Amino acid sequence: MSNLVTTKKNGNLAKVDRFADFPAWSNWIDKMFSTDFPSIMMPNFNTGMTLPKVNIRETADAFFVDMAVPGMKKEDFTINLDNEVLSISSEIQTEDNQVEDNHIRKEYGYSSFKRTFSLPEYIDESKINATYKEGILSVHLPKKEEAKQKPPKTIKIS
Repeated sequence: MSNLVTTKKNGNLAKVDRFADFPAWSNWIDKMFSTDFPSIMMPNFNTGMTLPKVNIRETADAFFVDMAVPGMKKEDFTINLDNEVLSISSEIQTEDNQVEDNHIRKEYGYSSFKRTFSLPEYIDESKINATYKEGILSVHLPKKEEAKQKPPKTIKIS
């Protein structure tokens, strides 16, 4: 049984690639690591720690960083600004006492995250503020006066 040669319709010989139906090695590796394979291999890696979803919006006079963090209190957040880098973080430790069959069992919990954002130099750092309402942390980053978008101006020709 030969896999190297077959006859074409015109009677000429042609080479047959027996592996033509298999994906390229690099495609197979890319596909393997784009699926949940790493989480199968390391089931305890990064368990319980997720980064909140963030939307960044720009208006004519400000940027807004909106972060979805439901179930928290405003006291749970730390917001810092250092060298035009905005850091938003949270660290929560919980301890629950549960009574089972006259025995007290303590359960501990810990969750944290930290997100950082490089800010443009035209943010007015003295006017940055933040609010937390209905599970959304919103940081208002106003632009300096000279960076605000101005309306178009029509110039008359003389």
